[in-house]
This record gives sequence, structure tokens and C-alpha cells, in this order.
Amino acid sequence: MSLAYISHPDCMLHDMGQHHPERPARLSAINDRLIASGLDMALHHYSAPLIEREMLEAVHDPEYVASVFAASPEKELVWLDGDTAMGEHTLQAALRAAGAAVMAVDLVMTGKASKAFCGVRPPGHHAEYKRAMGFCFFNNVVIAAHHALNHYGLKRVAIVDFDVHHCNGTEDICAGDERVLLCSTFQHPFYPHTGSDCAASNVVNVPLAEGADGAVFRQAVEQHWLPRLASFAPELIVVSAGFDAHQSDHMANLNLVDSDYGWVTRRLCEQADRSASGRIVSSLEGGYDLHALARSVEAHLKAFFGEV
Repeated sequence: MSLAYISHPDCMLHDMGQHHPERPARLSAINDRLIASGLDMALHHYSAPLIEREMLEAVHDPEYVASVFAASPEKELVWLDGDTAMGEHTLQAALRAAGAAVMAVDLVMTGKASKAFCGVRPPGHHAEYKRAMGFCFFNNVVIAAHHALNHYGLKRVAIVDFDVHHCNGTEDICAGDERVLLCSTFQHPFYPHTGSDCAASNVVNVPLAEGADGAVFRQAVEQHWLPRLASFAPELIVVSAGFDAHQSDHMANLNLVDSDYGWVTRRLCEQADRSASGRIVSSLEGGYDLHALARSVEAHLKAFFGEV
């Protein structure tokens, strides 16, 4: 099995301030862990390209896209919402993060890799059709899904999100699109205070109560995600890989551990083997305790190789 790892140094330059939790050190911690574990040597490394603007406009409101480009500052931070800021390098990083998602789809659809992980920032799953929020500017996983549908002619793509925060942006763009099945777990009630009342038939939201552990998470996946994924039979699975539901991550109050991420990844691999020729694209979302994040990404990637 060939596992592609897509990133770019530009993603390290995006900086929203010294005390902001979504910081460059997140990628450094992941890279250091992959090298220390020896896993880095098993990956096929690719440099993320800049996404073409029209591909952003296929997913986001063109006026919104234009506003993000226009807001890009030369020096001082520009805040698009209360916790989402642009610095002088942010736009370039966001274009690389979205470009990585497109490249990941290209690699798995052309057989150059069976699975791909985008080690990028900024994340994307809170970015709505016409709004930046929650550290996110462009919705990387939706861009990946739409590229697979529109460029490669796939009929069914599943997006799976296990970040501790609900993927309001992904839901905003994808709800009602029957070509896409969206499955998510998240702490509720919690930021962004969405996900509990979506009536769209293609959305499977599973709120988890504060304090829920791996057993509760696994039961939610087995009871709610896996049957829907089996009946939907996706031709590609796209993962919003957020690791902030870890018990060591103080951004929230769920209690997953490293092995839970390995377990859910293996379940997704099994479905991908049945219906998608093994194809999975995964993109980094949350995860703010550096040690827990690095270990969880390691578990996620090892599960792609069949290790749990």
C-alpha cells in the first residue's frame, strides 16, 4: 500500500499570534513524531500546490473568496472573526492546504497512492459557504469531495469527521447534496453549537455528551456511521481528521485515546476496501495538545498500513 503525505513549508508560516492554539508547532510536533517512530520513511512525500481560485469558487461563494483574498494583510493580523485571523502568510498557507486536498484526490484516483494524508494548516471544516470561522478559511475536505465528484465523475463520496467540534461548515455546504454522505461525531453542547437539529437525509450527526470516552465513541460509530456507510457504498472516503477529542486535549471535554483513532481509521479502511477500491483522503483538522496530537496522527497513519 502506498500512503501519500502531503504538506508544504508555507503551512508553517501561518501564525495567528503567540498564544493562539492553532499554531505552527502543531505540524512540527507531527513531523518530529513521524521521524522518531520511523513512520516517516514509509510515507511518500509530496509538496502541496496552490489551489486554483476557480476550484475555491466551486465550493464557496465567489464574493466570499474575493473577500478573503482582499483581506490578506502585509503585516498586522486581520481578524475575520473572533478567533480566526489572517497574517501576511495566511492566504498562501490556506491555498496550499486546499491544494493538498486536491492533490490527494488526484493521487488516489490515478492510482499513485491508495491513501493520502494532508498534514496541513489552516484547517477547514468550520469554513461555511460564505464565512470564515473557527480557525478555518476554506473547506478543504469539501473541496476534495467536489473535485472527486466533478473532475473524476464519482457518484458517491463520504465525508467522515471525528473532530471534537461539529463540522458546521461542511454541513452548511453539503447538506442536501445526495452525492455526499456526511458522518460526524462531536461534543454537544459545545462550540460551534450546531449539528443537533439537521434534517438533511445525507447527514449523520452523532452528538456526544461531555466526558464521553472511547467506548461511547466506538458504539456511536458502529451504530450510526457504519450501517449508513455500508448502504451508501462510497467510491471515496474523505476524512476530517481532528484529534482534539483526545483526553489530553484541554480544548474540550471528551476522553478518546490514541487507539480510538487507530480503531476508527481501520473501520473506515474496511469500508473503503469494500466500495472504494481502498481510496481514502484524510486532512488534518483540530488537535491542540502537541504530544497527544502527534501520537494520534501516528496511530491514524499506522492504521492505514493495517497496524492498530
